[in-house]
Order: sequence, then C-alpha cells, then structure tokens
Amino acid sequence: MQVTGGGTVMSVRCCEVRVAAGKGRIIECAPAGLQAGFRYSKRHLLVSDRRFALIPCAGTGSRAGGAVQKQYQTVAGRPMIWYALAAFSACEAINATALVLAPDDMPLESRFGAATFAGLRFDTAFVGGDSRHASVLAGLHHLKHIGAADTDWVLVHDAARPGLTPAMIDTLVRAVESDDAASEPIGGILAVPVPDTLKRADGSARIGSTVPREGLWQAQTPQMFRIGVLRQALEDALAAGAVVTDEASAIERLGLHPRLVNGSLRNFKVTYPEDFALAEILLQPGTTPPDA
Repeated sequence: MQVTGGGTVMSVRCCEVRVAAGKGRIIECAPAGLQAGFRYSKRHLLVSDRRFALIPCAGTGSRAGGAVQKQYQTVAGRPMIWYALAAFSACEAINATALVLAPDDMPLESRFGAATFAGLRFDTAFVGGDSRHASVLAGLHHLKHIGAADTDWVLVHDAARPGLTPAMIDTLVRAVESDDAASEPIGGILAVPVPDTLKRADGSARIGSTVPREGLWQAQTPQMFRIGVLRQALEDALAAGAVVTDEASAIERLGLHPRLVNGSLRNFKVTYPEDFALAEILLQPGTTPPDA
C-alpha cells in the first residue's frame, strides 16, 4: 500500500492508499484472490466487510486512583472491562475482538475466574506497550496473526468506556460504511458536540480567553479505520515523533478527514475517582437504553 499526500509517498504493505490534496480520497488496490468476507466496491476495487474490535488495556489509569488499574475495578457488580467486551460480543457486525494486555499482566480468567467472562467472544494478546499508541500498534500486528487483512476494518475502543452498547457500535459501522462523502469510506469515530463554554487558561490559572465551541466535538471511541491504513498512520507518527492521542489524530496526519458520528454521553470515559459513581448509576441493571 502507498500513502500519497502533498507529494509524499510512504510504502505500506498489501494495498494502496492515495490521498488527493484537500479531498481525503482513499483508493485501495486488490490483493491476489478473493477471500471470504471481501467484496468488490463500486470502483471495482477489493474491500472487506470483516470488522475486528481492538481494546487496548495495558494502561495504569493512575488518575482514577485505586489499588488496581481502573479497567479492573468493579462497577455495578462487574469488572469495568467486562462491559466493553460484552458490547462487542453481542454485536453481530463484529467478527472478532482482541484485548491487548501488558506483557506482565495475567489472563482475565485467572484474575477474576473463568465464570466472569463466560460466553464472551474475545482473544487476549499480551503485547501492550508503555503508551496507548504503542499498544494499539502492537494490537494491529496481533490481528494480522489471527487472520485479519490490511483491508479489514478495526474498531479501537477504550477499556475505560463501559457505557458502550451494541447499538452504538452498529450506528458507527453503518455511518462509516455508507459514507458517501468519499470515493471509498475513510473511517470515522463516535463523538458528541461540545455543549459547554470553553475557557483557555493563562499561566496563572486565570481565564486567558474563551474558546468558541461552534464546530467542536468531543472524541469518543470506538474509532473505525482500515487496519492497513491505521497501522501505517501510527507507524508514520511514531517515526516522526508526533504525539497522537487517539487513532483519528494519526489518520488526520495523512491528510484524511474521518467522519464524525453522533455518540452518546453514556459512552463517557472513566478518568477520575468521582467518575465511578456516575458509571455505577448508568450501568445498574435495568438502566440500559432500549435500543442497546
């Protein structure tokens, strides 16, 4: 695969991505042979309908406090990580889910008992790095080992967003795959418009200015992209020493413009100690949205 943007060509394995200046157009070439789960697009190029979920879960979650990592703390009677795994397991659009743990971590079944995660579909990879960037990149390489191709989709999700539902996943998948704004779908993320007035602080913790909120969105996860394109974007950012705080940031560096898909405030990220109380309320039995 090649990424072309602003006169720059970066080599990528398996397929080709050409970025038209200012237009964010993707073109993917076909690998040899038509495998199950693949189809020819309207432009007679081979694309895949297979979708893999990837959950990086190697962080320490220090801001959340607690004796154990926040993704392992109990929320509404279950380990926090259970909710994300359950959402992807219940979603028919997802072919497989990979959970990325730190190399020195232990299997979930050993930590919590096999019965806790009984019936959930997921694979565990002990390849997590010292940053989200590194963990996702390692997870993408792991997906290749379990049969994923560069032209498959990957949905990367935060382990600390337990409010995700199958309906939210389906909404993202439908929006991205039906995106008519691009010759081939680029990808997209769940997000919510910023409702609050934003203030930029000066150096002395006073208001320096008010930031207009028009057009501002708060990024959530999952974030959905072609595996090969995302891997190349992350590898390029790593080589350049660029700091990317989510997958979309890396994709944007290629000159591409992922789609914003309306998410839900329920899908918030548990970050601080007080967030656990809100998650506890949202995840109590009987509080799941009807369309979940």
